[in-house]
This record gives sequence, C-alpha cells and structure tokens, in this order.
Amino acid sequence: MSFSLPDFRRKWSCRGNMSAGAAMVTAAMGLAFVLADRAEARTHGAPVEIFGFGTPRPHRLAHATKIPLPKPRPEEAPKAADEAAPEADGKPSPDKAFPDKPGGDKPAEAAPQPEKQLSACRAALTEDVAIAPSIPDIRGPGACGGVDLVRLEAIVLPDKRKVAVKPAAILRCTMATAIADWVRTDMVPLAASLGSTITDLDNFDSFECRGRNRVAGAMLSEHGKANALDVRSLKLANGQSIGLTDRTVAREVRERVLHSVCSRFSTVLGPGSDWYHEDHVHLDLAQRRNDYRICQWNVWDPLPQVAPMLPAERPEEAPPREVAAKPEAKDKPESKEQTDDEGAAKSAAPADKPAADKIRAKKPATKKRR
Repeated sequence: MSFSLPDFRRKWSCRGNMSAGAAMVTAAMGLAFVLADRAEARTHGAPVEIFGFGTPRPHRLAHATKIPLPKPRPEEAPKAADEAAPEADGKPSPDKAFPDKPGGDKPAEAAPQPEKQLSACRAALTEDVAIAPSIPDIRGPGACGGVDLVRLEAIVLPDKRKVAVKPAAILRCTMATAIADWVRTDMVPLAASLGSTITDLDNFDSFECRGRNRVAGAMLSEHGKANALDVRSLKLANGQSIGLTDRTVAREVRERVLHSVCSRFSTVLGPGSDWYHEDHVHLDLAQRRNDYRICQWNVWDPLPQVAPMLPAERPEEAPPREVAAKPEAKDKPESKEQTDDEGAAKSAAPADKPAADKIRAKKPATKKRR
C-alpha cells in the first residue's frame, strides 16, 4: 500500500470542513449583532410579517420634545369664581373622589319612585260615597291577594250620614263600590219603609287567604282575592235588625233583599245553597264565561209567631175523674206487748242469738246508697 499526499488531499479534501467552519463563524457574528441591537426596536419588520404571521413590534421611539409650560399664576391675581378651595394635605375632597359619579364616593340617593296613578274606580270612590282608604297591594302566598285594594270602613249616605262596616272590610275597589251602591240605592229605601235608617252593616268575613268553604285543597275562594263579602245583618237606628237569614224577619223584607243582591252581584249564596251559608249571605263579583251568575238563596217561611193552642178547660159539669187507689199502709204492731217482746229479743244474751237472728230475718233488707 502506497501513501502519497496528493492522493490524501484528493480523497480527504478539507474544503468542506473549512466551509462549515466559515458558516459557523458567520452565524456567531450575526447572533452577536442581534444581541447587541436587541434593546433597540427594529426599523423594518421581519420578512415574515409581510404575510401577516409575525407579531407586531413597536417602531423606534420618537425623540421626546420639550414643550414650554405656562408661567405659574401670580399670588396677587384674583381667584377665579369657579376655583375650589385649597384641599387639605393634598388629598382630594370626598366630593371630587369620583367626579363621574354624583356625590363623589357617596352612594347615589335612590331616585324617587313615580307615584302610582289612581284607577278610575279609586277616583270615583270618593269620601262622598264611602270612607275607604287605599292600602298596599297584597301578593301571595300563592294566588292570594289583589291590587287596587281599599279598607271599607263606612258608607256615606246621600244625606251625609254614615253606615259603619263592622269590622272594616278589606276589598277590591270594585267590590267596595258595589257594596256602597247596594246600601245607598236599595237598602236605604228598605229601611225607610220600616220607619228607620241604617246605622251598621254586620261584616261576617271579607279578605282571607283560604280555599272555598275553608276546605283544605279546595279552589281558591273569592275571599282570597279580596273580591267577596259575607253579610249577616243590617242594624237600624231604632234598635231593630234586618237579619238576612233570620226567619223571624218578615218574608217580604228578606225577598226584597234577595232580589236586590241577585241583580247586582255575580254570586249570591245563602240558606239552601249548602250548610256553610245557613247563617249569612255570601256576595262576590267573580268573573265567569258569558257573564254567568249564581243566585242560591232560599227564603224560608217565618217561624210561627204564636205558641200552639192549649187544650180547652174542663167544664164544671163534667163527672169527676177516676183516681187510682192509694197503696195500703204497712202493718203496725197490734199491741205494746209485742213491741216490748221485740225489744227484749234484740237485747237478749248471746245465748239467745238464734232467736234474735229470726227476728232480724223478718225485717226487709235495704241497700245503702252511695
């Protein structure tokens, strides 16, 4: 095997190694320049940025330019009208802490709520018709409650006299208006025909969140909607009382009340409807399909005013009545001697005890009462 330098150079050329070393030196110098200029922004974007893939970088910062400031205000100059007083300790006043918010850092006052507009019913139910102050709306529980509610305390008659509602009834405005119109228009003439005037209306029940007839699980009553009133009687100034279910009141009077309420209210329940309404009359303004109405009230006949007739007296000429014979009296001791013998037998010695027992056996035994 022969070895020669020309052959070695031809087979193992170092030009490739030299070119690789030159590339590494070039890369190192480029990296050094990059690190040196890293603090400064590049004036030109990277080649990749022309396609929109590169991250935008800020351009070279512009040189700061000094802007001349105005001269300070001389002390002897008058203060401006809108200039605020100097703030203590360099702290802003509470009102200026948050200039965008009213009142600074203080919570803004709640805006006054707009007043609730009166309904047409409320505007018509004035003090010339009834004493019925408005009360807040009732919401729940469940579907109970209502809106436009009033507390009906008294009904004002055309002659300015008042019919007190005892106790005061919580009703919807429409129901309170219907009750006032009924008393003013129908009941006042009825009382005048009896020679008196109305003073009180006996309220048995008004608003109450409950089911019908107070049955658990039943449908919500109109009382739960403040749309019903139970009436028992109307009291008069002369002390009389028109009991709507009182059978001692004349039938004609109760029938007049029946016709008046059935023409005004959509539901009327009284005696004969069910046993829940035997002692009062239920009135409400329930809305039904096709304006359907219910009037169930039987006006019973009045009770007899005179007691049943007694039997006629026995005439004097009638023969005497037979009287049962009296029971015979018990046998009495025939003589004093027999009584003495019985006393001697009771006080006899123990030897004569059999004889005393025979005498006691004759006496009937009696039970002691407790």
